[in-house]
Amino acid sequence: MLKQGLSQKLSQKLSPQQIQFIKLLQMNTLDFEQKLDQEMLDNAALEKGIEEENPEIKSNETEEFDDFEKEESYKDINIEDYISNDDGNDRSAFHLNEDYNEEDHKEIPISETISFYEFLTSQAKSSLLKDRDEELALYLIGQIEEDGYLRRDLASIVNDLAFKENITTTEEELEHVLIKIQNFDPPGVGARNLQECLLLQLYKKDTGDNKAIDCALDIINNHMEAFSKKHYKKILASLKITEDELKAAMKEIVRLNPRPGQTSISNIKTDYIVPDFIITEEEGVIQVTLNSRNAPELRISRSYKETLEAYDKSTKVDKNLKDAAQYIKQKLDGAKWFIDSVKQRQNTLLATMEAIVKRQRDFFYDGDETKLRPMILKDIADEINMDISTISRVANSKYVQTDFGIIALKFFFSEAITNSAGEEVSNKEVKKILQNAIAAENKRKPLPDEALMNLLKEKGYAIARRTVAKYREQMDIPVARLRKEL
Repeated sequence: MLKQGLSQKLSQKLSPQQIQFIKLLQMNTLDFEQKLDQEMLDNAALEKGIEEENPEIKSNETEEFDDFEKEESYKDINIEDYISNDDGNDRSAFHLNEDYNEEDHKEIPISETISFYEFLTSQAKSSLLKDRDEELALYLIGQIEEDGYLRRDLASIVNDLAFKENITTTEEELEHVLIKIQNFDPPGVGARNLQECLLLQLYKKDTGDNKAIDCALDIINNHMEAFSKKHYKKILASLKITEDELKAAMKEIVRLNPRPGQTSISNIKTDYIVPDFIITEEEGVIQVTLNSRNAPELRISRSYKETLEAYDKSTKVDKNLKDAAQYIKQKLDGAKWFIDSVKQRQNTLLATMEAIVKRQRDFFYDGDETKLRPMILKDIADEINMDISTISRVANSKYVQTDFGIIALKFFFSEAITNSAGEEVSNKEVKKILQNAIAAENKRKPLPDEALMNLLKEKGYAIARRTVAKYREQMDIPVARLRKEL
């Protein structure tokens, strides 16, 4: 039976403006620039102001701001808000300071590879293959994974070609085409396992008179399991070679790429990681600067404001005129909301970075990781009176340029560990000690996790062996057996 009833429900919803601010906040500099360009294309009422010579925002010159959770309502916006004051100052214009020299802080480019699929496809089309071979080659290339391996068996691909492409072929024909693909660059592409990948690269290096290459081929061909487990004594006994010969062969093997698909390819476009913040230290004073590309000078279009004023003064009652005025008002509203969101984003970014620098000041003087203090998102959220989710959005995919290189903001957050003196230190300090110990160990007898645990205890850090293993794995350091060298 259906019944009707009244009930009260309390819920919290974000306004469109708050959602816009959240989306802007989690963007890095490059994404923000793309969003800004798109917004200016979509809304002609939004435009950039007069170009300043060096439009940077200094941290000590920022204004007080409110978090988006305390943001004022935009439901009842007065058109007068968009019109200049009597003194000629535009309320909506956002002006920046000019005392920052951009030449002092050039961005550091980091290259990024083009599409691996496109690179292989271009080679297939330029290899003068027969039409049928090229068709099969392009299909096989489509089955190759991002790391360069073909993990699907040829029998399954034969069935796929028959049912999906209406192409009849055999495993032998596909094998013939695959061999041609395996001769493409980068060396090792199209391999079906690690052993084949390494062999393909060694075959390309084999000139017929290199004993080290010949020995390396023998090791990978016939002693892959012993090699992967670093059972060097077993390899020496089986191949009846000297330790120097084994070292020469190992030197050739370690130069090979186990993931050919992730090889940097020449003649590619270059992308950049652009730092969102710039930190400098002069005479003991640390200064936080927001990248100028995060701080565009925006304002409401004067022509749109003047047009709206003209409509407002018009005594003519016309539906088309009313619709035009409403359209312009919507564009002006959208432009003002976007400008306010951009300002709020800038202030939130700076406030967060300033709080991070305040807590990690010792690190920014000399870049010593052991001086990092334990810090979690809640610490920064409490410091600047914001929600943890807001700090998380700021820390995500943002970078800061320091005198020690470009560093991800996530790097500065770490858990706390109590040492023997009862002091709380960052786990990054412990990781640094582990890293230094492993770097200095005897590679013939690398330190097992238990030995590393005892070393940390001697330095005043009572940490369990499983925790040592966890930190080692987080730093992508293999177990002792796999760190062993001749």
